[in-house]
Amino acid sequence: MCGIVGAIAQRDVVPILLEGLRRLEYRGYDSAGLAVIDNDGQIKRQRQIGKVSRLEKLLEEDPTHGFIGIAHTRWATHGKPSQKNAHPHICRRKVAVVHNGIIENHEQLRSKQLSNGYEFTSQTDTEVIVHEIYDALEHTDDLLSAVKTTVKNLDGAYALGVISNEHPDRLITCRKGSPLVIGVGIGEYFIASDVAALLPVTQRFIFLEDGDIAEITLNSLVIYNEQGEKVERPIKESMLSADSAEKGEYRHYMLKEIFEQPHAISETLEGRFIDRRLQENTFGHDADKIFDNVKSIQILACGTSFHAGLVAKYWFEELARVPCNIEVASEFRYRKPVLNQDTLIVTISQSGETADTLAALNEAKTLGAKYSLAICNVPESSLVRESDLVMMTRAGPEIGVASTKAFTTQLVTLMLLVIAVGRRFDLSKELEKKITSELFKLPGQIEDILKLDKQIEELSEQFAEKHNALFLGRGTQYPVAMEGALKLKEISYIHAEAYPAGELKHGPLALIDSEMPVITVAPNNSLLEKLKSNMQEVSARGGQLIVFMDETLEVEDDDNVQIIRIPSVENEIAPVVYTIPLQLLSYHVAVLKGTDVDQPRNLAKSVTVE
Repeated sequence: MCGIVGAIAQRDVVPILLEGLRRLEYRGYDSAGLAVIDNDGQIKRQRQIGKVSRLEKLLEEDPTHGFIGIAHTRWATHGKPSQKNAHPHICRRKVAVVHNGIIENHEQLRSKQLSNGYEFTSQTDTEVIVHEIYDALEHTDDLLSAVKTTVKNLDGAYALGVISNEHPDRLITCRKGSPLVIGVGIGEYFIASDVAALLPVTQRFIFLEDGDIAEITLNSLVIYNEQGEKVERPIKESMLSADSAEKGEYRHYMLKEIFEQPHAISETLEGRFIDRRLQENTFGHDADKIFDNVKSIQILACGTSFHAGLVAKYWFEELARVPCNIEVASEFRYRKPVLNQDTLIVTISQSGETADTLAALNEAKTLGAKYSLAICNVPESSLVRESDLVMMTRAGPEIGVASTKAFTTQLVTLMLLVIAVGRRFDLSKELEKKITSELFKLPGQIEDILKLDKQIEELSEQFAEKHNALFLGRGTQYPVAMEGALKLKEISYIHAEAYPAGELKHGPLALIDSEMPVITVAPNNSLLEKLKSNMQEVSARGGQLIVFMDETLEVEDDDNVQIIRIPSVENEIAPVVYTIPLQLLSYHVAVLKGTDVDQPRNLAKSVTVE
């Protein structure tokens, strides 16, 4: 993985490929490269470790042009980041390939190919694909047939873009387990792993389904399904504009996306209520019938989405008395879970392409789960297509690797699900009305929190020389603390951990000293007095306490306790509100540390491999 772009046109495609790669930078990568068939009918490849800008500079020094080409940003899986391991990969100057995913049987294929005289120039699993295609072309004069033969020999996940100078008029693409779209222009076509890469050249897209293979020429597009049958896939018009993913006046995408949260949450709520009553059909056709049969909830997610699911577990059981379990998707798929058939499988993923979450959903179906619902930010993603019901978060493009508005819109969407399912359990009409009213107040309350930006920026200076931090919370604020710790470690590279505050005395107190910042979230709820006791445990041992606290509480600052007053909110939606200052803190600490805020090292935005 991480990003694919390709094009066939009656104009030079190199600028299109470069712009597409730039628009995929948010996904995280360590190298970039492209290959085109030049005017001499040769495959011309340029690769560079590091940023796309370095590849662009290389192309300025050694210009390359062509009417058909493929490009890639790589996030290392097999083989360290290096120029030799960068995509595209070429076999004997005849075939070039870009690949997202992981080929699980690459070692067996490599061994066979070595014995057949093929030479390897990289450590990647991708190189076996290009050798397989070349070998198949030795037995056919059709590039499409060669790719069809090759994919039958591949185990694992892949999205491919393939060109050959023996067939300079066609681009072959296919997918299995990794996302890929085809952009439709006027007398030209494009491919990419994300629509964002192609918005400057088209807003018309075809989303390939798992197992699809497409043969593209200037004048035709033919798609075959996994059974080899010709199929038609609908063309979808994207509502996104080319500038919808620009930073605008903001220094970083992450800061822009933090400040977009009031609007994003308004969009999440828009059109889903009539007279302030949630309409269940917004979850999909037959949602009411499915909810009628649900007896419990099983949430599957990874990373930030997992933290959103943890908050929802508290909500389902506390507010609605609905039995709810949650598990990290990568763990669920490799153990032997027991599922009731009447369990609703709820998967959460910003991209809808998270490999572990997709695999966990398929495992749940294999185990007999009858109902599934996806909470996602990307229409037409694999998770959306694989689920019975869908609730889009409508967060809009999220470019920063560290998720912000996707997380808070996931929380809002999950609360809508709590309302819908809770009606069948113990969620009273009065509590439903109260929660609904609180949800509609959220955008304004977050606007108020964002006014603390300058104060939090000043607070971040205390972290300039810190290497560790501890986050504490109780109840629904424990997952918020977890999310705060994740944000800080993701983008500032400070080691941060989160604990339920009541667990301090069971080990973490050993870490407390004057050099350890302890960040605590303290809304005015039933657990406040317990939390105050935990804070005293830290203070008594010389710990440096930073407390985000409800403004109505009467607690004063002292030498080692610093309080940031948070506008008072109701307990039900407090997790959404208290997330915002932790996002701002992480952002400003990262800026102070001088890290790459939007593209932190070693990380990718869309994790499409295990």
